[in-house]
Amino acid sequence: MISEVMKARFAKEVAKYPPEQKQSAVMACLGMVQLEQGYISQDSEKEVAAYLGMPPIAVHEVTTFYNMFNQQPVGKYKLNVCTNLPCQLRDGDRALQHLEQRLGIKMGETTADGMFTLQQSECLGACADSPVMLVNDRTMCSFMSNERIDQMIDGLRAADGVAQPAAEVK
Repeated sequence: MISEVMKARFAKEVAKYPPEQKQSAVMACLGMVQLEQGYISQDSEKEVAAYLGMPPIAVHEVTTFYNMFNQQPVGKYKLNVCTNLPCQLRDGDRALQHLEQRLGIKMGETTADGMFTLQQSECLGACADSPVMLVNDRTMCSFMSNERIDQMIDGLRAADGVAQPAAEVK
């Protein structure tokens, strides 16, 4: 499952640590797997564990602890919506409901066209900017009113040259 090329990349990451601490490369190795495969399967977790000399459960704990690691395939755009209390008190629920309605999916689901996956997120560290979202684990979006959410969705679809599905027409 994990190619020899990938293992060579693992070796470069492991070389950054003392030999007895090669397990410190677990997050980097998981990141490489996800970049190549789109998500981290249980089989991939086991291979990373074997490579790093770790129990498979220890790798699984890392994979499941961090929102940035996907345990199943996700859409091209993963939208993490902060669901912590400060965001909820500042219209976080409204933003989430609007996204679910706009995309026609519930939290944890992916649109039929494979374009969007909607996930909840713990605190993103921008409570004063709520409601906040994180797109593809990289781009923070703050003050997400319904209008801004619509602009973001339309912009992402336009960037891909994808027409708006009829179910989304307002």
